[in-house]
Amino acid sequence: MGLEYVKISPGFEKYMPRDYVDLVQFGQFGKQIDVMQMGQFKELVEEHPMCAGCYMAYFIRVFYAALPNPEDTIVLGTAGCARLALSQAAVPFIYGNYGDTNAVASGLKRALSIRFPDKVKDVVVMAGDGGLMDIGFGMTMHSWFRREKFTTIMVDNEVYGNTGGQESGMSPKGIQLKMAPTGKKFDKINAVELAQVAGCVYVAKISPTNPKRIAKTIKRAILAAREFGPTFIHAYTSCNIEYSIPTREVLADARNREKQDFKFYEWMTDEVKEYLEEIERKEKEKAKEEVGQ
Repeated sequence: MGLEYVKISPGFEKYMPRDYVDLVQFGQFGKQIDVMQMGQFKELVEEHPMCAGCYMAYFIRVFYAALPNPEDTIVLGTAGCARLALSQAAVPFIYGNYGDTNAVASGLKRALSIRFPDKVKDVVVMAGDGGLMDIGFGMTMHSWFRREKFTTIMVDNEVYGNTGGQESGMSPKGIQLKMAPTGKKFDKINAVELAQVAGCVYVAKISPTNPKRIAKTIKRAILAAREFGPTFIHAYTSCNIEYSIPTREVLADARNREKQDFKFYEWMTDEVKEYLEEIERKEKEKAKEEVGQ
């Protein structure tokens, strides 16, 4: 991993697959991409076997476009819908056993800091509500307690979508599902408050209705994790199959849930806020200079 490994050696372009050549020439490796340019450059993930209309797939697409340094990023996932797209992207992906992704990420981040002491290598965990807040709860919490420097993103579809529609700890109270016909008996886990109490330095809750806000949130989480400790994003990504949401209505559903219980929320420590504001101030100044030239 690294920009030098992504580039094609001179003279070998004609032997490489066309898709890879396009990725190097017209992709986002080594560049700063505006998420609103999606569709105008070679994206890191283009094909996947996820369901038609899956809003998690849309979130993942924006996630890859938002990475500050994709050539120096490793993504970890586990059993669940997300891994179907994560494993198809042009970014290294590690599949962890169900529930232990944050433990794997902890070891990986430490190993990378030893192997590449003078370089920044970003580690991002992306998994569902079952993998992070149910079966993986202990691993998730302890990585935060230990202040491990990587980002955890929970793509919350509020159900075990891969295994038949069982309720999860993140399913809303009272909801009836195919394998929870009498309705869920307890409240949805408050993952955001848990993350803050457990030691995360940046925490956000988001419904993916605004791509620029998604991208900014992801970038902030990754940048903060590099310097200060664990960061967490709780993203609503509906399961249109188990919740019977027509494909044409998934965006409307996301907007509705945003009004109800996924209103954008962002919290960070004072030192993280100061750090991010300084980075963003310099980026704005650089953009103005480039426009002036």
